[in-house]
Amino acid sequence: MRPILAAESKPSWQAEWDKTVRAAEQEGQVTVSIGGYGAIIDSGVFQKLYPKIKITHITGAGTDLTQRISAERRAGKYLVDVYNGGGNSLFQVLYLGKMLDPIKSTLILPDVTDATKWWEGKQKYADKEGQYIFVYEGNVSAGAGASYNSQLLDPREYKSYWDFLNPKLKGKILSTDIRKVRGAGIPWQFLYYNSDLGPKYLRRLFGEMDVTLTADLRQAIDWLGTGKFLVGMPIQGGTVYKAKNQGLPVDEFSPYHFKEGVNFSSAFGSIALMNRAPHPNAAKVFINWLLSRDGQALFQKTISVPGDARNSRRVDVSKDHIPPDEQRRDKMSYFDTDDPDTKDLNPAMKLLDEILAGKK
Repeated sequence: MRPILAAESKPSWQAEWDKTVRAAEQEGQVTVSIGGYGAIIDSGVFQKLYPKIKITHITGAGTDLTQRISAERRAGKYLVDVYNGGGNSLFQVLYLGKMLDPIKSTLILPDVTDATKWWEGKQKYADKEGQYIFVYEGNVSAGAGASYNSQLLDPREYKSYWDFLNPKLKGKILSTDIRKVRGAGIPWQFLYYNSDLGPKYLRRLFGEMDVTLTADLRQAIDWLGTGKFLVGMPIQGGTVYKAKNQGLPVDEFSPYHFKEGVNFSSAFGSIALMNRAPHPNAAKVFINWLLSRDGQALFQKTISVPGDARNSRRVDVSKDHIPPDEQRRDKMSYFDTDDPDTKDLNPAMKLLDEILAGKK
């Protein structure tokens, strides 16, 4: 009988992983375009684990990063291997622009491919094919992201978003402008695609309530704190938390407050593999590392700050840092903003234009 060689006794995934790492070390580098979460790479952990793979990263707002990639590719330059960032710009620009390769086939490590390690026993993809946009973050957030002046408004009087149509709030509601504010997309997805709200609700809110739109978040918080406005919807949660800690009378409605449901969002926690990547094997190594248990534990630890905790969709990493009212609940029906059918924000922007034009 022929003796079994050591290499032949390795699990198939281990042999594939070893081969991929060797090829990645030959490539010598990986370039990651990363919106919001550059601190993961700045931690230096990946570089220490894989010293022969130099990691270069480009940070910035997702809209800027995706437009930069598009411009480079129009010029025939294929420089980026991996994109990590917010789901909307990733979907609208890179996915719809057909600039991605399937990421699913790059997953090698068993603790990444094992679906039981992920929320609800499945891996989450934000594209209809279930191949291109891997979503690794799942935060519970408060629907339309409503905030309020805590001295002048009693949150107990408002259990539904429809309650904001109360005549006493006319002229007292402030909204960030989806057409101008980066990062405003998720609450607008909730408002537009939620079957209990949708275009009918938005037509009444913006058509009847004299809502003031602004692109200046700092000004919005000041106006809310001084009582010029009583409700802000949406205003980014981290901004409100900071203002509250500074002593301003502002607060957020808790995620489970309104009867229309709760958001399940990924913030900047989506990752994709660029097609024609210059370092495809190094890209695989980085993707598998980030989606591993260790990578996701680092993500949560590095990115979470007071008032803005980050929650991996992995279920085998600690959730002790997540506040009780932001913990995921089993068998709860969430409005998942990473479902592909709710990603297109163009109809919401078109509707807002129509409503405002009708008021002139």
